[in-house]
Amino acid sequence: MIIVGGLIVVFILLGILVTFVKLLSTGRPKVFVHENERFFYDPVLKDRFPFPQLLSDGDDDDDDGAKCEKYLSVIIPAYNEESRLPVMLDETLDYLEKRCHESSESKNVDQSNLDKTSSSSLEPPRGEQFTYEIIIVDDGSLDKTTNVALKYSLKYGTDKVRVLKACKNRGKGGAVRLGVLSARGKLILFADADGATKFADIEKLENYLYQSTDNEKDLMNSIAIGSRAHLEKESMATRSIFRTILMLGFHFVVWFFTVRSIEDTQCGFKMFGRNVARVLFNHMHVEKWAFDVELLFLAERIKCNIGESAVNWTEIDGSKIVPVFSWIQMGIDVISISLMYTIGAWTFPLRKDKNI
Repeated sequence: MIIVGGLIVVFILLGILVTFVKLLSTGRPKVFVHENERFFYDPVLKDRFPFPQLLSDGDDDDDDGAKCEKYLSVIIPAYNEESRLPVMLDETLDYLEKRCHESSESKNVDQSNLDKTSSSSLEPPRGEQFTYEIIIVDDGSLDKTTNVALKYSLKYGTDKVRVLKACKNRGKGGAVRLGVLSARGKLILFADADGATKFADIEKLENYLYQSTDNEKDLMNSIAIGSRAHLEKESMATRSIFRTILMLGFHFVVWFFTVRSIEDTQCGFKMFGRNVARVLFNHMHVEKWAFDVELLFLAERIKCNIGESAVNWTEIDGSKIVPVFSWIQMGIDVISISLMYTIGAWTFPLRKDKNI
């Protein structure tokens, strides 16, 4: 009887705790953007100009791409990256500029990801039809990251390179969201500032999107994920047993509690169609390292078209991740994501949304 009584008390307390958490939660996050984060600085005109806020209008807005001013937006979150950022930007801009100026008839793309049975008539643009912007989000850096980034705005112009300076450090997820909500692209890619992924591999992500869809609306509601899963055996051979156990443990926690269809949730090279980006980033709560997991968890829930493509990846010195502490923190965040959605404290996007 004592055991039964104790269990009843525990269940009552758990019920009270769940109710309390749900009452304190907003369900859908309130995305706060400081007034200063709505502007970018033009070093030529020496004045500030507003970012567009098209993606923050709400996910019931029927945006089928007509409002897109660019084909591609590249979001680069950067925290204390004054030394690594120039290498990444030089490679990225070299690729983007070449793509802008090559012949539209050129088919110089990676054919390995193409689905030969696809009847899609859509093709990635090249030449004059390929337009882009880069948004570098300085996530409260203590070094000269903003000054370094503004040199590229000066060289290429703010129509192509813009710098968004966060008023405080939000975390990688928060920085990426700020950039996404200020983007003008039909497709939105976020890429790490360390340049660990070869930027030309963007074509592998594009190829997946174009070969798995047959119309613009489906394209705008799809996601392509860069993956390092093919490199896992090699990387495990160079890690200590302890770090390998932590890594495998984190992968298991992600699979068990949240994302089942994606092998590599943490690669910092992901491409979103504009419509699905609007929905997911306006529903995302986690702003630290595990934000990728929440995005993909939501995407699976609303049955988005998601695919992984193997990318070339090299480990770059200077990572902000602390191997043990960061993985444990991410594991806790993943379990929290599962718990908060399970008890209804956080709400999923609605499948009936006409854009999804």
